[in-house]
Amino acid sequence: MSKTQLESTSFLEEDCKQQMVMDGERDKESAESNASSPREGIDIVQEMLSVIESVSKLRDYRRSHKKECYGLVRRMKLMVPFLEEIKDFDGPISEQGISSLSNLKKPLVLAKKLLTTCNEGSKIYLVVENEAVMMKFHLVLEKLWKALKTVPFDEFEISDEVKEQVELMREQLRRAKRRTDTQDIELAMDMMVVLPKKDDRNADRAIIERLAKKLELHSIEDLENETIAMRNLVKERGNQVTESTQQMIDLLNKFRQILGMEVTDMHDTPVVPKMLEKSSSLIIPHEFLCPITLEIMTDPVIVASGQTYERESIQKWIDSNHRTCPKTRETLAQLSLAPNYALKNLILQWCEKNNFELPKKQIVPASSDSDPSSSEHLEKISYLVKELSSSQLEVQRKAVKKIRMLSKENPENRILIANSEGIPPLIQLLSYPDSKILEHAVTALLNLSIDENNKRLITKEGAIPAIIEVLNSGTTEAKENSAAALFSLSMLDENKVTIGLSDGIPPLIDLLQNGTVRGKKDAATALFNLSLNHSNKGRAIDAGIVTPLLQLVKDGNLGMVDEALSIFLLLASHPEGRNEIGRLSFIETLVEIMKEGTPKNKECATSVLLELGSNNSSFMLAALQFGVYEHLVEISKSGTNRAQRKANSLLQLMSKAEHI
Repeated sequence: MSKTQLESTSFLEEDCKQQMVMDGERDKESAESNASSPREGIDIVQEMLSVIESVSKLRDYRRSHKKECYGLVRRMKLMVPFLEEIKDFDGPISEQGISSLSNLKKPLVLAKKLLTTCNEGSKIYLVVENEAVMMKFHLVLEKLWKALKTVPFDEFEISDEVKEQVELMREQLRRAKRRTDTQDIELAMDMMVVLPKKDDRNADRAIIERLAKKLELHSIEDLENETIAMRNLVKERGNQVTESTQQMIDLLNKFRQILGMEVTDMHDTPVVPKMLEKSSSLIIPHEFLCPITLEIMTDPVIVASGQTYERESIQKWIDSNHRTCPKTRETLAQLSLAPNYALKNLILQWCEKNNFELPKKQIVPASSDSDPSSSEHLEKISYLVKELSSSQLEVQRKAVKKIRMLSKENPENRILIANSEGIPPLIQLLSYPDSKILEHAVTALLNLSIDENNKRLITKEGAIPAIIEVLNSGTTEAKENSAAALFSLSMLDENKVTIGLSDGIPPLIDLLQNGTVRGKKDAATALFNLSLNHSNKGRAIDAGIVTPLLQLVKDGNLGMVDEALSIFLLLASHPEGRNEIGRLSFIETLVEIMKEGTPKNKECATSVLLELGSNNSSFMLAALQFGVYEHLVEISKSGTNRAQRKANSLLQLMSKAEHI
């Protein structure tokens, strides 16, 4: 896990925690409200049956999560006889019974939302955010399992036959919630190669075409549907196009270009607004729709680029520290908003003519700068930034520690610190002899680098060589945070090259070999990301990365076998890497993992051997000498879905080799 995740709570974990907290709050509300009518339980049961009926009609799930979707729907259908018996129950229902039914309904509603996403959502998103989506499946199954445990069967007079069926389903859920599947490593690697904008392999048409086929986005109809799904995703995210979202959009456009289709702008073609879903015959003129919300404007304003937006949506955009026009992407010369009275009158006339009622919206103030608490906070940050350059060492220590804490708290603070010119003095502090100042400064830069704009600012100010120097000579924690900072900065492709050319790889390898467990993980994450660059693979091999990686693979107690094998998979695509790692001792280790490892270990090891064997049959012959064949046969039958595919591919390669 990278220090970015350690210093700032993982988005995925936070999302799940927030969901659980919200559910907990709703549980309390449910317990209070359900004390009313006992027959309310029958209505809840009917709602659950309706949910199951609606998901039963869903078809054509995205390939990446088809197995999980059909498994979830199958389990939901098994509940129908159980719910039907409760529906037919004509006795009184206790508050506990109603509460248990209410709790059972919640995971079913969550399941419907998840299944709908996997049915209609962006295929690219579902692969890029695979871990988050799998976590949601896990969460639904766990909640469903827990909710079924609380249902009072005796109170509802459930028959023994149905009770046995529910008990069986609960046992299936118990086992299912403990199982996890993993993303196809080859697919993940292709995504990592194609997503970056300036990677050397990014222009490889063959990789893009292969990826399009894997995602089933290789026809015009597929891509038109994916474009609609991507637009809806952008809208769901409040039209705030982060770097991750932009990469998904760029990938979609690469697929479109392969088929000769025009590149699309997510703001160009509107999705049907919710207010018109029930009135498809009424079409709002395109110029009346806000390019951000895609809904009819009630308070249209003009920005410096000449584009018109709904005041509320463009003000949110500006308040989020954006200084560009969302539609044209050009930098705004000034941020004032001018009311578009002419367009507003046209909208009002059209609404009156078509008997269309405008949605009532609260007018948002032009700027939040008038908020005294915001002004005081900005003033506090500006004062701390000035103290970073104080001539008194103790003042600097306190200031940099506070900046570190503030940069950890929330995204707004990271933007404010950068806007207050806090990055240059933090970089200057990296050359100070005081170990604590060094530690706080590099960690503050790590936290600040979570913001995409700050990544560029930190790089522009020449921070990378200074961070590498801390990685070489800092305290244990400073080294770990430096490694995590380099990982964060290396998310920009140009920084991968800069870090490699600045000799950042050797100290990372040293940390990988001699650091603490956390340090090893930070180093592994950074090295994996850097090795996505072809030149850095050679640098890592020359710097001796193979030996510490092999130690991680052999030492299962560190729990880093999969991370090490993932880096090996990248190195195996490099000629020098194959020569270095394709020695008999490594092949023997791979075979041992395929025999004794966890399902994920086996999947990773099989993928590495497939990469090696696809380029040089001697690696397969060596593996055969160590008895790999029987292990491959076993994996092809009982491994994860991805491991089975890799094993079958290896078996086919071996079969061809025998006939040559």
